[in-house]
Amino acid sequence: MEMGKRFLDLYRLSKSLKGRIFSFIIAGSFARYGKKSIIMPPLRLYGENRIEIGDHVLIGPYSWLHAFPSDGKYPVAISIGNGVAISGSCVLSATKTIILENDVLIGPNVCMVDHVHKFTNLHVAIKNQGIDKIAPIIIRRGAWIGQNVMICPGVTVGIGSVVGANSVVNHDVPDYCLAVGSPAKIIKNFSISI
Repeated sequence: MEMGKRFLDLYRLSKSLKGRIFSFIIAGSFARYGKKSIIMPPLRLYGENRIEIGDHVLIGPYSWLHAFPSDGKYPVAISIGNGVAISGSCVLSATKTIILENDVLIGPNVCMVDHVHKFTNLHVAIKNQGIDKIAPIIIRRGAWIGQNVMICPGVTVGIGSVVGANSVVNHDVPDYCLAVGSPAKIIKNFSISI
């Protein structure tokens, strides 16, 4: 039993060191990289010069951060605030704007994309038609996005709100609300009970 605990402690230490070393090596590639922030490899990463990461951020393994090349108007495409925790296997893909304010919690397998693929030309594969409907995504401070959630372009999730697991959010969620479902609907307002 004692040997098993020592092995687990050593395993956890090696994972932590791997994340710290990886983060130290890649930090200078970002538009901003805050102190004591850790990105756990492996990671799929594009456009890191358009990504800002605040202090004390944790990004779990197998995540994908993708910022399209800048058109000159929007130098930063993805802004991750202080104290944000992003579980593994999450996708953040931005042409113009995805903002995660301070202390946001993101569950595993969450996808946030500020655009959609065009699909109007029947003679061209969808992946070759470009993108459309570009609109900013903002997750306000202290919000929690549950596991397997899809956040659609143009959505703002309010301060302290919760989006339940497996939801598709295609409309704004007000402050201090619980939204669930596909499409997500508000089922509770926390500020009423305070």
